[in-house]
Amino acid sequence: MADQQKSKEDTNERHGDKSKEVIASPAHSTVALIDEEPEDVDPWDLPELKDTGVPWSALDTKGKVLRVVVSVGKLFLLLGFLYMFICSLDILSSAFQLVGGKAAGDIFQDNSVLSNPLAGLVIGVLVTLLVQSSSTSSSIVVSMVSSGLLTVQLAVPIIMGTNIGTSVTNTLVAMTQVGERSTFRRAFAGATVHDFFNWLSVLVLLPLEVASGYLYTVTKLIIDSFNIESGEAPDLLNVITDPLTDSIVQLDQSVISGIATGDQEARNKSLIKRWCLTFTNTTLKNVTVPGPENCTSASLCWVDGNITTTLKNISDTYNIKKCTHLFVNVHLPDLAVGLILLALSLLVLCSCLILIVKLLNSMLKGQVAGIIKKILNTDFPFPFGWVTGYIAILVGAGMTFIVQSSSVFTSAITPLVGIGVISIERAYPLSLGSNIGTTTTAILAAMASPGDTLGNALQIALVHFLFNISGIILWYPIPFTRIPIRLAKGLGNITASYRWFAAVYIITCFFILPLFVFSLSLAGWQVLVGVGAPLILMLIIIIVINVLQKRKPGCLPAALRSWDFLPLWAHSLAPWDKVVSACTAKCCCCCKCCQIAIPSIAGLAPSLLVYRLKKLNTGLKCASVK
Repeated sequence: MADQQKSKEDTNERHGDKSKEVIASPAHSTVALIDEEPEDVDPWDLPELKDTGVPWSALDTKGKVLRVVVSVGKLFLLLGFLYMFICSLDILSSAFQLVGGKAAGDIFQDNSVLSNPLAGLVIGVLVTLLVQSSSTSSSIVVSMVSSGLLTVQLAVPIIMGTNIGTSVTNTLVAMTQVGERSTFRRAFAGATVHDFFNWLSVLVLLPLEVASGYLYTVTKLIIDSFNIESGEAPDLLNVITDPLTDSIVQLDQSVISGIATGDQEARNKSLIKRWCLTFTNTTLKNVTVPGPENCTSASLCWVDGNITTTLKNISDTYNIKKCTHLFVNVHLPDLAVGLILLALSLLVLCSCLILIVKLLNSMLKGQVAGIIKKILNTDFPFPFGWVTGYIAILVGAGMTFIVQSSSVFTSAITPLVGIGVISIERAYPLSLGSNIGTTTTAILAAMASPGDTLGNALQIALVHFLFNISGIILWYPIPFTRIPIRLAKGLGNITASYRWFAAVYIITCFFILPLFVFSLSLAGWQVLVGVGAPLILMLIIIIVINVLQKRKPGCLPAALRSWDFLPLWAHSLAPWDKVVSACTAKCCCCCKCCQIAIPSIAGLAPSLLVYRLKKLNTGLKCASVK
């Protein structure tokens, strides 16, 4: 025992000496400012949330009562912040619709572009990014199909695109946890596993749909086989959140649909709803028309000299009750109101998310954390371990059905993945379940459509449902096929070392790449194939070489067993990191001090190394190690 104690002290001294020798020169890399984790520690292991408070058994009666009161108070605060978080997501969606809703309607209106499946896919992504709601973009598609402006076949790629666009919300939420390295690694991976599932599903199912019409054919058979009657879509969480969100702003969703369906009057209307109760009276009136060809029928047409009269149904709308939200009497353009709401909703969303994470960190400690982590991450005993993931899918679908938004559910579990309560292996089936849950809500909403449009509306919703089911069959049942988890972990490792790469990923995958493909689609199939095919072929070759380098390097020529023959900037992010760090240093030259928290080194007493970076001459320099 004495030898072991002495060995441990020597080890701590060696670590301590090593830590004292760390003196950073002017910061050239974000990686240089972060201690490397020990090689024998798996960064994906869930951390132990230690309880630093007084044990329950050591408390007196007064202390126990006080702890119970504090715990209950924290629980109510957590529910309150969660409620505000969900409401801020709703307002954020409204803000995006005010900023880009009419542009989204214009994009949908160009049917010649929509005839290209790739263009339809990209339009689905971009429109969902603009309005921040897959249900809104899906409803626009349904209204266009119902009005005959778009066929169900052309709408299928757009629905796939909406599935991709809606996953950006939880990826943005993960960015709020960028402050701590290991937490950001897990949070970003937990968010992007949803992205990778959607992208991979599209890569397989879109070519299959173009070649065979698989989704359209199967859903058409389902619609024709059942006598489905109109019903009511239930309001679940909306009953709780609508009183607050409706008191802030209410939107007229028919304006975007009207623009998409070619209604010229809708262009001059504001998206902000002014009158919440109206009455429309339709009467048959004599109307003067330019000529007999404009009459409703020959029997209802009268010509008196140069005047032609016919009978037409004329609708008069009477405003009865004005809305009571904050912006009902504000005479500002939709863009200005949208930007105001965008800034406020982002502020509330980020604040609530930070407070939720801090509350969870304070509540989920000791035995409570152990119980919750055990319930969420433990599999059933053999031979029923495989059932656990499917139950998680059902839980994700049920929770999404309750909150009626996949973005809300996935954004809520992202911080839980970050702090280590939920593993990424468990977050993956929960995200798959949220994809199914949001489609069931769309199916119920489609069943509330009128009888003449019920078939098309329901078929579009079933296409969305079948697309996600097919994706789950492709990427979940066999552990080997769970490629999204491996890709998300790889991206998480990269973003943990180079945090700026997270922003590059979001901008590239959700903006630059869709816009690039859309531009090629506008130029025609010849340009799309001529430019896209070589790029895809090169990407496939790079992936194959990477796999062989890791698994069977002997199969490759000596020159291809590593990428060292390329310039460093072409196969490493380190040179780019220096560029980003230099730009960041110049931008932050006015700051007096930057503090970066460093995780404690294994074996040392629990402490936190903090590097205080102070402005010195033209650069940033570590002044002290505290």
